[in-house]
Amino acid sequence: MLQPGPRDTALQCLIKRNKKNSMFYLYLAASPSFTEKGKFLLAARRQRHGAHTEYTISLDPNDLSQGSNAYVGKLSSDFLGTKFTIYDSQPPHNGAKHSSSRAGRRFTSKQISPQVPAGNFEIGEVSYKFNLLKSRGPRRMVSSLRSPILDEPEAEPKLTKSKSVVAGQTILRNKAPRWHEHLQCWCLNFHGRVTVASVKNFQLVATMDPSQPGGKGDGETVLLQFGKVGDDAFTMDYRQPLSAFQAFAICLTSFGTKLACE
Repeated sequence: MLQPGPRDTALQCLIKRNKKNSMFYLYLAASPSFTEKGKFLLAARRQRHGAHTEYTISLDPNDLSQGSNAYVGKLSSDFLGTKFTIYDSQPPHNGAKHSSSRAGRRFTSKQISPQVPAGNFEIGEVSYKFNLLKSRGPRRMVSSLRSPILDEPEAEPKLTKSKSVVAGQTILRNKAPRWHEHLQCWCLNFHGRVTVASVKNFQLVATMDPSQPGGKGDGETVLLQFGKVGDDAFTMDYRQPLSAFQAFAICLTSFGTKLACE
């Protein structure tokens, strides 16, 4: 699993979508330009399993099988596409257990590291709230993540496990947009990192949860933002405590229609 991002500044990334083969590619931005891909980080493939959708996430864009050494984790949705579970191939902390769910039991014995066998460990959830008024408006989303607590920020994503063994709980909620009377639309300040209006665009902030280790947030600092910059291009900017894998998985949940949520 990738290390958490830096504490004080966000890492700027770019997601490219290929609708023909249901693939998504994550790159670390080489420049502020939305056209330069930069360094490849992760790839994901969307597949239907009955009434459910699953995204397999890998370090190798040409090998997305769960039996691969490049397998990082997966994202699984309910049939409405409004609730998602994130699985990591490696335990996020000491004492973590394999998922007991049917979806989580589909893993192999191949290893990503020589110490820990690959599996599916549930590390978080993302849910979209129902829009009871059924009027066109911004989505409401909540994410709950279990992740190690780090004392030192990372300058860039690393393909190593954290040395921390303490599991922290982070609750993220989307930052509420404001209605712009002149433009007649809901608006958020993405500081130039988003150029196309879309219901997929969001910013997530951490809420205060004193009952959990590291469960603190000011409700204002944006820890993850995602937005459209082209037909199949999206920016993804994230910071600690999120890793590139966690941020990518959360952003993948934004694709697709959310029944009764928008």
